[in-house]
Amino acid sequence: MSAIHLSFRLLLLLLLVTACGKEQTLRAVFQKSTPHEAYARSLRQAGLNDTALGRDWLAAADRALRDSLVVTLPFQETGFFRADRAMAASYRYAVRAGETVRVRLTLDKATQARVFLDAFELTPGPHALTSADTAALAFSYVAQDNRQHLLRVQPELLRTGRFTLRIERGPSLGFPVLGKSDAAVGSFWGADRDRGARRHEGVDIFAKRGTPAIAAVSGFITRTGETPLGGKVVWLADTKHGQHLYYAHLDRQLVWAGQQVRVGDTLGLVGNTGNARTTSPHLHFGIYRSGQGAIDPFPFIRKAGLAPEAPRTSPARLGQWVRVQSRRADLRRSPVASGQLVAGISRNTPLLVVGSQGRWFRVEDPNGRLGYVEAKAVAPTTDILRRELVAAATDLYLGPQAGAAAVDTLPAQSRVAVLGEYGRYQLVRSATGRVGWMAKLPKA
Repeated sequence: MSAIHLSFRLLLLLLLVTACGKEQTLRAVFQKSTPHEAYARSLRQAGLNDTALGRDWLAAADRALRDSLVVTLPFQETGFFRADRAMAASYRYAVRAGETVRVRLTLDKATQARVFLDAFELTPGPHALTSADTAALAFSYVAQDNRQHLLRVQPELLRTGRFTLRIERGPSLGFPVLGKSDAAVGSFWGADRDRGARRHEGVDIFAKRGTPAIAAVSGFITRTGETPLGGKVVWLADTKHGQHLYYAHLDRQLVWAGQQVRVGDTLGLVGNTGNARTTSPHLHFGIYRSGQGAIDPFPFIRKAGLAPEAPRTSPARLGQWVRVQSRRADLRRSPVASGQLVAGISRNTPLLVVGSQGRWFRVEDPNGRLGYVEAKAVAPTTDILRRELVAAATDLYLGPQAGAAAVDTLPAQSRVAVLGEYGRYQLVRSATGRVGWMAKLPKA
């Protein structure tokens, strides 16, 4: 079967899969499947998992969970996916318990594709957290532990398009002192207390005596009282997140046990009662979870960071080939100069641009490895290396490897523009504009 007929058959089957999308999505609700899982099941039901492209799509999804790039939040990137191969982008990032992670993906207006977003917790193994697809390409969730998380972005088969991805962090609770922010925190989690006999199980937020201490979340008051250490205290149950908030050293308590409160309601007034009599007025704020005890409350109330850096590299390069112009370019797992080195890429090696972040390009090298290179290390392939005459009919391949699929055949006595070189192969553009790989021609 020819490549054209095979692609046509695949397209018909995919149209069938898409037509069943609403039914599959509804069925997935009752089966507790993610949109990605429902689509994968549709591929199998249509027999597409027996095709090379279908197998590649499923393999790309699985590979993305094991081999991800590493980014720091907040993060923004423009990306590209192409129809002629199965692709999945994945980004790994660190989170702290109590942070709200917000994810939004925006498709270019010309992009008509279904895209799947899936967030995973990676320790001890990939565990699905939440997901979305084109119907609503945004979600948020609260991190429960200090873990590594991963976001996978994968389009449906046979679709080309561009997207902009934003991953940001923010607080999951309101700030517990009226008119203040995390800049008012003067003592942090884990600091020594009583000459090292114990550790600080919260944060101290300094404010004038009498400043309202307010509910950081809606809930109900479980206890008020006075203790030697905490002085006048209030305990607020956060039933939504399964935790208790502790307000200590209050000058006055203005609520009672059993009272329902909303975010922003005044619980008491800042003071320095208990063992804080010799310090300036402040609120000791703590968070306790059943089975865990005290946890660091700062990530729960830390204000959101600055807006992520927008790409400064040219969006016109997305989906285009570039060529290493320096003696060597470093392919890194993160878009920072200190990022883990994936490989050193030699001069004139072609790289496919699949993303743009800050002053970095996310690229795919001839071996299929993904990583970031500095934009200044590469040049567009519009500046060709040379032109060559192909004496005999020659096949163009999808990749520079033995057994790669043929994408075209160059007739004898045709000329090609050489765009880059890699090992025994070179990337060329034919007179008709087709780009592909061919074996290097012997030198005359």
